[in-house]
Amino acid sequence: MRPIVLLLAIVLTSCTRPVASGGADLAGELAGYAAGAPQSCVMNLPSHGLRVIDSSTLALGSRGTIYVNHLGGPCPAISSFNTLIVDAQNGRYCRGDRVHGLEPGALIPGPVCILGDWVPYHRR
Repeated sequence: MRPIVLLLAIVLTSCTRPVASGGADLAGELAGYAAGAPQSCVMNLPSHGLRVIDSSTLALGSRGTIYVNHLGGPCPAISSFNTLIVDAQNGRYCRGDRVHGLEPGALIPGPVCILGDWVPYHRR
């Protein structure tokens, strides 16, 4: 029985993402980028990789442009370990769309938070 538990722990650990430390990670990720004018929507493409920076910041990046969205405030269920659920329309993430997190093993998603504008950062 113990080997199965150990194997399960290894498999589950390999599926998790490292915890983001928020501002420091965002500053490091945006080094060498310049901010552009905020946009109300961005395309939801698989190659963009929506990810959590911290409980109030999401990022989406692709080919020299990283889009950052600051939610209205901390969202309790948004973390690096949770699955993000975005109620998006027409293949785009837009200001006003609802986002919430689903904790591992949970059946019901956490509280709803609202997306703000997306700020593009372009490689200099």
